[in-house]
Amino acid sequence: MDWGPISTLTGRMAGRSLRTGFQIDGAITGGDGSPQVADVIQRPMDLFILTLDLLGTFVFALSGATVGVRHRLDLFGVMVLSFVAATSGGMARDVLIGDHPPAALADWRYLAVCCLAGAITFYRIGLVEHLRNPVRMFDAAGLALFAVLGTQKALAFDLNPVSAVLLGMLTGIGGGMARDVLVARTPVVLQSELYAVAAIAGALVVVVGNWLKWPSAPVMLAGATLVFTLRFMAIRRSWSLPIAGPASPPGDDGDGQPPR
Repeated sequence: MDWGPISTLTGRMAGRSLRTGFQIDGAITGGDGSPQVADVIQRPMDLFILTLDLLGTFVFALSGATVGVRHRLDLFGVMVLSFVAATSGGMARDVLIGDHPPAALADWRYLAVCCLAGAITFYRIGLVEHLRNPVRMFDAAGLALFAVLGTQKALAFDLNPVSAVLLGMLTGIGGGMARDVLVARTPVVLQSELYAVAAIAGALVVVVGNWLKWPSAPVMLAGATLVFTLRFMAIRRSWSLPIAGPASPPGDDGDGQPPR
C-alpha cells in the first residue's frame, strides 16, 4: 500500500505506535527544520486511521452496552461491557505483535469513547432500540472496521500475509466474543451466521491491496465495506456455514455414551 515502506520507517523512527501502528509522536525534520516528505504524507493517514479506529471503538462499545442494558446490568456493568466489547480484540492483537502497552490502555480517548457510548446507551436505550437489530448492526460495523485496521497494523509490523489475516480476524471478533462470554451466551462467531468468515474476507482485501501496492485508504474502505455487506446479508438472508448434526438430548455429552 502507499504507506508501505514510508509508514513503517517513519513509525519506527518516531518510536511509539497507536493501536493502528502509524501514530507519530514527533515530526521528522530535515536539516533546516522543515518536515520531511514522509512525515507530511503520514499525518493525514494517521488521522484517517485514528478516526476509523475510534469510530470502530464507538460502535462496538454501543453493541456491548446494549447487551448490558438488555441483561439489566447496573451502570458500572454496562460501562465494563462496552469497554470489553470495544477493546478486547485490539488488545489481544497488540500483545501478540509486541506493541506494549496496548493503545486502548495507553490512550485516554479509547476509554472516553467507550464511556460515552455506554452512557448514551444506558440513559437513552430507547433511541438505540429504535434501530432494527441494533446490537447486530453495531457489531457488524465494528467488525468491518477492526478487521481491516487489525490487518493493516499486522502488515506494518512485518507479519506475513497469513498471520496478518488471522490477526485482522482476531481484532474483529475478539471484542464480540468477550462481550458474549461475560453475559454467558454463546458467542456469535461460534454460531451459524457468517461472522469470522466476513472478517477474513475483508482482511484478504487489505493483504492483496498491500501486495499490489494499491492506495491504502480506498483498499481499507473496500475491505470494510465487504465485511459489513457480508455480515449484513448474513443477518438479513440467514446466510450461514454448515451446522453440526442434530443437538444431543439433555444430559448427553455427544459421545454416544450414557451420561456420566
